[in-house]
Amino acid sequence: MKRHLKKLGKSPAEITFTGEKKVDTPGLEYVEYNSILVNSEKISGETIADFHTATDAFIQWYDLKGIHDVQLIESIGNLFNIHPLVREDIADTHQRPKYEEYDEGVVFILKALSFDGRKRVIDTEQVTIYFSDGFLLSFQEDADDLFVDVRKRLQLSGNRLRSRKVDFLAYSLLDHLIDNYYKVLDEIEDCIEDLEEDIANNANENHKSQVHALKQEMLVMRKAVVPLREAVNRLVKTDNEVITEETGLFLRDLYNNVVQITDTIDTYRDTLSGLQDLYMSEISFRMNNVMQVLTIITVIFIPLTFLAGIYGMNFKNIPELQLENGYYILWVVMLFIASLQVLYFKKKQWL
Repeated sequence: MKRHLKKLGKSPAEITFTGEKKVDTPGLEYVEYNSILVNSEKISGETIADFHTATDAFIQWYDLKGIHDVQLIESIGNLFNIHPLVREDIADTHQRPKYEEYDEGVVFILKALSFDGRKRVIDTEQVTIYFSDGFLLSFQEDADDLFVDVRKRLQLSGNRLRSRKVDFLAYSLLDHLIDNYYKVLDEIEDCIEDLEEDIANNANENHKSQVHALKQEMLVMRKAVVPLREAVNRLVKTDNEVITEETGLFLRDLYNNVVQITDTIDTYRDTLSGLQDLYMSEISFRMNNVMQVLTIITVIFIPLTFLAGIYGMNFKNIPELQLENGYYILWVVMLFIASLQVLYFKKKQWL
């Protein structure tokens, strides 16, 4: 893969961007909140140090969209004392979902998924969430805001999110991304149902490629979710002080959701395998019908060809050749034999 070529020869923990540049200029959004008020504004990488002030009065959330600027990631890492290995993982967009703990803070990496119903393709975006006492950093590849709903919840006074610590913010972001997996699965389910109906009504070669392509997309999703189960399980079982017991209850529910999503993915993959079998059955059934018709036509014409062959021989002494109505009699005999065969085939339910 090209990502390996980009990292080839680099020193350990050196930041190397391995993905595709999805934004021209990285955007940084700052949110601070407590149970009483919420402040938010867009800031630049140069001014982030002005906002990072140690305080117990607010939870601070920094959301960076666009991770191709390795110098910006380096400066953010220095400001928040982020471990060099975490900085490297932020820019490496081919990371598998994982959870890691460091003395300075904890990091959670996962994939945000969306489904293009027209192309029937799953789009993936790596999201990194790093948090410690009082602050949280989130890193997105694209300019589209994945956390719009979380921001709206923060604006509601009396919301549980406003009164909890930073670990609950991290849980809320994870929960929002994982809940979106259900939406992706629902859209894929609709595609599977449409495919099943089309194959049952009129199977063709195009359906075979569609089923295969959808199976490949389910494999993409499975690669994103299966490691996530292990990562969430580690998060649930951690004894890190930054994770409170109250949030631990919600994390266990998050783990159950990931397990359910994994099971659903396996079910859909089995369903797609069943669609491949259905496609082959429909094609075989159609071919069998064609062969049945051709075979019956052949069987009907065998005795007729036999009679025509006999009376088509060049012998003078064939008794029936002298009959005045021999030609018509032969037609009647052949039609009678053909009709008798058709009736027999229908009685045997071959027609």
